[in-house]
Amino acid sequence: MGKTLNIAPVSRIEGHASVTIQLDDSGNVEDARLHVLSLRGFEKFVVGRPVEEVCRIVNRICGICPWQHHLASNKAADQCLGVTPPPTGRKLRELCQMLAYIPDKILHFYFLAAPDFVLGPDADYSVRNVVGIVGAAPDLAKKVVHMRYKSQMMLEKFAGKVIHPMAAVVGGYSRPMLEEERKELLQGVLEFKDFALFTMKFAREEVFPKYLDAVKTLGVFPSGYIGTVDKEGALQLYDGELRLQSADGKIEQFPYSEYKNHIGEHIEDWSYLKFPYAKNWGQLKLDENDPVGVYRSNCLARINVCDKMATPLAQEELEIFRKSFGRPAHLTLLYNWARLIELVYCAERAEELLNDPEITGRDIRATNIEPKAGEGFGCVEAPRGTLIHNYKTDENGMVTMANLIVGTTHNNAAMNLSVKQAAKAVIKDGKYDQGILNRIEMAVRAYDP
Repeated sequence: MGKTLNIAPVSRIEGHASVTIQLDDSGNVEDARLHVLSLRGFEKFVVGRPVEEVCRIVNRICGICPWQHHLASNKAADQCLGVTPPPTGRKLRELCQMLAYIPDKILHFYFLAAPDFVLGPDADYSVRNVVGIVGAAPDLAKKVVHMRYKSQMMLEKFAGKVIHPMAAVVGGYSRPMLEEERKELLQGVLEFKDFALFTMKFAREEVFPKYLDAVKTLGVFPSGYIGTVDKEGALQLYDGELRLQSADGKIEQFPYSEYKNHIGEHIEDWSYLKFPYAKNWGQLKLDENDPVGVYRSNCLARINVCDKMATPLAQEELEIFRKSFGRPAHLTLLYNWARLIELVYCAERAEELLNDPEITGRDIRATNIEPKAGEGFGCVEAPRGTLIHNYKTDENGMVTMANLIVGTTHNNAAMNLSVKQAAKAVIKDGKYDQGILNRIEMAVRAYDP
């Protein structure tokens, strides 16, 4: 008779999930699913609240990327109340977005993904973790911990809170940046840029080449992609238009206020997580050999959909990447490579913003903000993917409807297909061990869910 394998919990991810693998009578994979039990309650929690309070509530959705929820919510609230932040207020928001990205990238590559690549996917689980990394490369580990701590503390010192922030406000930002703060932040960002370039070179030349066989076989299937670009097609993380790219490279580009015309939301009874899909490609079909409507978000998706990077050093890395893997690149484990290209971009973009004369301006927030009925759409690129907040308010500025599509949610269908493909690739005739099951986890881990 068939057998069911359970991987519970999936390790080294930011949250809770499990994988169920169903084997047939011959011991081969019949089906595999990723189960997510996270509460989808925030869409109801915020109904009946003043819209300006929502940006201080939804940042509790995630302790890893609260800044992105905070910023997307503020952008949606701006639209509901019909206000536009002045340039300095907008740039301070974007700077916080960049500064929040840097420790997030360091966390995933060095703490969550690296044990599989540095210690190997077959290493015993008792050492295949960040403690094992410390033992294998103590000097590097010390530097990594220092850089992540410093990046978090820089953001906290300027914005007040690095987790569950309240610095951005409807209409702009809560306070101006002082010149001495700008100089201190710039000095730190230049250090992060050097570290980002070191990490990119280290990974590209010493880490990833050892595991190209795994990269080419685990979780691989063709799909579409979603990300944000500017009018010139360059990657953007704070603002721009959404771009959906089909598996064969065809493009749909639209303002994020039109997301409902392009993205549908499907529900399955075995997951609490929604299944977004591209409406214009057909009804969602969860088949790794013939997926319909499936697209992916997050860093690999962003560098697939963009025509170029908006900063020079990141552009050089994108060119190296595309020379090796083409466009669009469908290999799931390449998320780990794409993530580091974005780390370089974030450091460069933060440097640009801190050298912008407007960043220390005093006009930071729109004035004369009054409650009103309206609808708002807020969208930023969270580390885990495109993040959409959509609210409606009544004449008193109270929220009457909220819909959210979170970065990981966009990847739900894709993660399930990656798990199924990886399981079929590594489990044959009922034979499996710890290393084989970890390879299936690697297909999930690459998405940084």
